[in-house]
Amino acid sequence: MADESDDDHHRCVRYVSALRGRLLVPAPVVAETGWLIERRLGPDDEAVFIDLFAVGTLEVVDLVGADYVRIAELLRKYADFPLGTVDAAVVAVAERLKLTEVATLDRRHFSAVRPHHVTAFTLLPQ
Repeated sequence: MADESDDDHHRCVRYVSALRGRLLVPAPVVAETGWLIERRLGPDDEAVFIDLFAVGTLEVVDLVGADYVRIAELLRKYADFPLGTVDAAVVAVAERLKLTEVATLDRRHFSAVRPHHVTAFTLLPQ
């Protein structure tokens, strides 16, 4: 969404613009996304991303102890994949909060993971 030259930019902007609920972001995603934006686009764009939390467009969700337990389980279960800590954190938080929708372009990982509370996540934008 941050990179106007990305093929998925407009689709992601449309999704976030039409969103009527909250967009929750697990804390590890904030760190990884900030790093990627800074590396690819620069510190000014990274600051714009962080501003979205300050104004409430995005809401950070901190991990709790049970999330770390679940992250480790997921990393072991999907070790051959590999899933990775950040994606596993998204799954753990979604499970804890009983969320069924995940905003991601990563269809490969999130289509394969089987969450505890639903058969599969609904991946957005479609």
